[in-house]
Amino acid sequence: MELATALKAQTVQNRVREVGINLNYWYPAAWADRLKANQVQAVTVWQQPIALYRDTSGQAHALENACPHKGIELHRGEVTQDRLVCPYHGWEFAPTGECVKIPYFPPEQKLPCAQARSYPTTERYGIVWVFPGDPALASGAKLPEVPEYDDPDCLLIPITGLFKSHFSISNENTMDVFHGFLHKNLQGWFDPVLLHLQQADSSVRAQYRVSYRGKFTQFLGLSTDADGITTRIVEIHYQYPHYHSTMEGVSSLYLMRLPVGPSETRSFSLLFLPKVRLPRWLQAMIKPILVPLVRRWLFMPFLEQDLEMMESEQQSYQRSPSRRYTEVNPAILALQRVIVRQYEQFVQQSSQLESSQLEQGLLEMPLSAVGSDVKLHESSSLHEFP
Repeated sequence: MELATALKAQTVQNRVREVGINLNYWYPAAWADRLKANQVQAVTVWQQPIALYRDTSGQAHALENACPHKGIELHRGEVTQDRLVCPYHGWEFAPTGECVKIPYFPPEQKLPCAQARSYPTTERYGIVWVFPGDPALASGAKLPEVPEYDDPDCLLIPITGLFKSHFSISNENTMDVFHGFLHKNLQGWFDPVLLHLQQADSSVRAQYRVSYRGKFTQFLGLSTDADGITTRIVEIHYQYPHYHSTMEGVSSLYLMRLPVGPSETRSFSLLFLPKVRLPRWLQAMIKPILVPLVRRWLFMPFLEQDLEMMESEQQSYQRSPSRRYTEVNPAILALQRVIVRQYEQFVQQSSQLESSQLEQGLLEMPLSAVGSDVKLHESSSLHEFP
């Protein structure tokens, strides 16, 4: 609670760069097809190192990436059936995190109380999701809805992004349609107008009108006349902690955010283009070629320009955290308020949970039991563009 109290003395714009995340949501951890059976990956969800693995039957599991014996990173180990095996001494951990075997113990010897924290996992939309907060809340937490995912006529382009910036900076970039000036050499949009803005406890919905012109935008379906000007409606919906934006009749983009730490964010994006009017057999043939081309030559040039700006903003903030800035976009201010509020709510929920545990006497455990859960964390991250 001390951190939350200190944050209230700052402006919202400065506070938003200091807050953590509300852990009681589902966060993307890996592309499902990149996590093979019997394979382990190291992922980090807001400074929590996690060993993500898929067992022999194909089920994904997530354990704290530190063996409770010596603190060795468990992602360096191997998978046996549904167990994750530490590479150092061969201790085996069940999906619950419980140590179920020590290879050099005789069968009759009782195992020590060695427990690695486990995290709820689920798979949807080709993504493995992890719930880093209170496990009791996982079943009631909703994943984003992506109806286009099951539409065979929609062309899906998965995109991975890595931003060396606080998650609030990358989120503001998505909400900020007024930065079309940055993309002028790519025939980006111009003359943006904010038409509608709605803010709720955990969401911000903004509607913009933007203009396009040029042969390239005509080819993409953004403009109806290469020499004239075409206006489109862009709707951006931020439902903490993820995004969905649509461009009228052109595209639908879902941005699943993974805050790694105070200056690093990953994004798992699902870009859906208009329904392709081609026979499905032909779609299946050209998709392996078309998807990489669209990703590299259509999406990535915009993203690379955004990356440069976001990382510059992060570096400037780190040099002078107390500097005050002037924000004029009401949608950004609304977004900042939601991000700060969600973190404050998480701090409050965590405090209430701790108080409840105290009342139940959960802290009256033997000292040996408290000390048996050794946590030696070391940050790790992945950078991939599928």
